[in-house]
Amino acid sequence: MVALCSLSTAAALILAAIIFSFFINTWNKSRKNLISIKLPPGPKKLPIIGNLHLITSPPFRCFTDLSKQYGPIMHLKLGEADAVVVSSPEIAKQILKDQDPCVANRPQGVALEIMWYNYIDIAFSPYGDYWRQMRKICINELLSPRMVRSFQSIRSDEAARMVDSLHESSGRVVNLTEKIFSFTSSITCRAAFGGVCKDKGTLIKVMMDTLKMAGGFEIADFFPNSRIVSALSWTKIRLKMMRRKLDFILDDVIDEHKANLAEKFGVDIASGGRLGNGEYGGEDLIDVLLRMKEGEELKFPIGNDNIKAVLYDIFSAGTETSSTAIDWTMVELMRNPKVMARAQAEVRHILKEGTSTSRVEQNDELKYLKLVIKESLRLHPPVPLLPRASRVTCQVNGYTIPDKVRVMVNVWAMHRDPRFWKDPEEFEPERFENEDVDFIGGDIHYLPFGVGRRMCPGIMFGLATVEQAIAQLLYHFDWRLPEDVRARDLDMIENDGLTSVRKDNLFVIATPYHPSI
Repeated sequence: MVALCSLSTAAALILAAIIFSFFINTWNKSRKNLISIKLPPGPKKLPIIGNLHLITSPPFRCFTDLSKQYGPIMHLKLGEADAVVVSSPEIAKQILKDQDPCVANRPQGVALEIMWYNYIDIAFSPYGDYWRQMRKICINELLSPRMVRSFQSIRSDEAARMVDSLHESSGRVVNLTEKIFSFTSSITCRAAFGGVCKDKGTLIKVMMDTLKMAGGFEIADFFPNSRIVSALSWTKIRLKMMRRKLDFILDDVIDEHKANLAEKFGVDIASGGRLGNGEYGGEDLIDVLLRMKEGEELKFPIGNDNIKAVLYDIFSAGTETSSTAIDWTMVELMRNPKVMARAQAEVRHILKEGTSTSRVEQNDELKYLKLVIKESLRLHPPVPLLPRASRVTCQVNGYTIPDKVRVMVNVWAMHRDPRFWKDPEEFEPERFENEDVDFIGGDIHYLPFGVGRRMCPGIMFGLATVEQAIAQLLYHFDWRLPEDVRARDLDMIENDGLTSVRKDNLFVIATPYHPSI
């Protein structure tokens, strides 16, 4: 028995030595490859793990603190992976504008590879002709100004449902975060899927879990070349299980669209017919992609996996980012009652009782509401770390960024840079009254939707959803926190993941507003 124990211990020690030797050799090789070039400054790296011991949650807050010590462009070693973090508008301009094509790829990650069908979507697809093709389809068919306007009735209908639901909970504590998420997910489903999605609940659960794991900070992302880490990683197993659920849901949606087109409408998909599964008889995004799949006009033919990847893009981006923006705005309004009062007064003055809710998106008089949203997006950008990856070796600010290196632009830090923002930690919508700052990257210190070739294509869709929701919430209800909660005690920390979702849900009490006649 003693001999067996000794052999077991010896085997374990030998295995540990082999693993340690493997990691040391890998680290030394990568170190030799980078030692001859001038990398940006950064904290001291440890063998094997590099700078992983310095990374805390959420990463963009950690990177902001590190940049104060190591500078606005910083090199980090995250296991095997090299990363460059940019925290200043001046250097961000060099990367996102001046050298945009050189840093126009997306970083790879285990969650992105599995859940977005090996990068054949739009958001995480490599920069190139295929990406241009798929982006063009979505912009022209779903996210164009004409299409965004056509979804106005869907937004109004879902806003009315949310208001009715809150009326039913009048005077009681309600989870407003959940109500908002249901609102945005229903709009996206109806716009992209034509309302054809039987298992929206499971789809939402898969999406939320995916986004938490897709930020590029999973252990498998730090050691992508390690077979040992890959074999022992629970992440990959979990993601593959989630992918099977996603396939089941989206395959069912696509099959139902095909059946409806063939039977209900009698349309040959390849014939170019324009009837479809949209709520008003026209095509939705799936119908468009199916027509193009069967046609011959695409340079890069697409199959069901391509369609599913794009659908998952649209659903996750259209749901999560919009709901996050609405939720943070309501949190800030609860913490700033003077701002709440002014915004509410404006909305109630302009959207008088009986006025169509569609006027929210068409009314230029809601100026202060728009400033509130701008300020909320400044303090809480939906994607706090813009993920890029270098396509070639390039020079930025006197430093070398090697090919295929992850580049993270810390928008969260830039939006709090005191050189550009007075009292940057304060929620002050008035700061935008006399400053013409736009959403589309004209001002490099304000990038809630990114800039350049990989800029978010759904700006108009998202803003229309956010404005509709906040206007209706402010018009129809007065708001207060539960008795045992103080506004200044609300936790303002974000969850890990691609988006800046608030860690805690917002619980409030809504009192219906009855305008005097």
